[in-house]
Amino acid sequence: MDLNAVRTFVSVADTGQFQEAAAELAVTQQAVSKRIAALERNLGVRLFTRTARGAELTIDGQAFLPHARELLRVAERAVASVHTGRRPLRVDIIASRGAASGLMRAFHRAHPEIDLDVVMLFDIETAVAAIRSGAIDASFRAVTMPGRPLPDDIESVRVLDEPLQLLTGPAHALAGARSVTVAQLAGHRIWMPGIVPGTEWAAYYDDLVAEFGLTIEATGPNFGSDALLDTVADTPALATFMGEQTRLVWPADHGLRRIPVTDPTPVYPHSLLWHRDNPHPALAALRAHLAATAAGHAAAGTWTPGWVMPR
Repeated sequence: MDLNAVRTFVSVADTGQFQEAAAELAVTQQAVSKRIAALERNLGVRLFTRTARGAELTIDGQAFLPHARELLRVAERAVASVHTGRRPLRVDIIASRGAASGLMRAFHRAHPEIDLDVVMLFDIETAVAAIRSGAIDASFRAVTMPGRPLPDDIESVRVLDEPLQLLTGPAHALAGARSVTVAQLAGHRIWMPGIVPGTEWAAYYDDLVAEFGLTIEATGPNFGSDALLDTVADTPALATFMGEQTRLVWPADHGLRRIPVTDPTPVYPHSLLWHRDNPHPALAALRAHLAATAAGHAAAGTWTPGWVMPR
């Protein structure tokens, strides 16, 4: 459907005059008449009735008018979505309950004037491809993975080291501890069905297991966080790891415990990725906000895999 014809129809409906619509659109009255005639042929109905006072909407014209206005609004939003600085900043946060989501919520509170589109992409290859194509402006990831460096046109900066915590049910052997050392976790079953081979978080936990001799099981289907919490609460032999800033809610009678891990504290390294040529002005604001508010990294007494970027 010709949007110019739709725009002309709305103008005639609003002004009630073909001549006034022509002046408003900076075209000739003949052009207005041709556009309306073409639109009527396209729709198969009459949209206006000519009267001594001008042009009046027919019943079909009245029915079409609100949809015509919406078509024009959608078109305006579509154009704005691809104009840098006018479209929202698109950021991948991986998951809605993780630390990256918290970082973006804090940015939104600090900069409510900046429009945001928050998306959740699964793996780093998909995220990097989306950054390079312009589908998104930035992504939070743990970079880089062994043998898989970032492309030269992708920039990154480490913004948060998130301590891991042990999550246990009330009957677990470590449930009463105020903190546990990594050495104390040896021999305990840590169940993490959300680990998917080939992801950056799988690489992270593989190195954690190799470094400290832990037992992490990724067996069974991943039915989501609620099912994981139910199982950990009911199974004394199982525990799981959770990021300190992961936001989960569970029933009070689950009796779950979040226990800090120390000596050393494993931290999950979150970095922001973006394309080096991305001109979106809000991206600079996000980077400045993270630089000003993010905690330090590589602190004494913490552990990350050797392949994690140092900055």
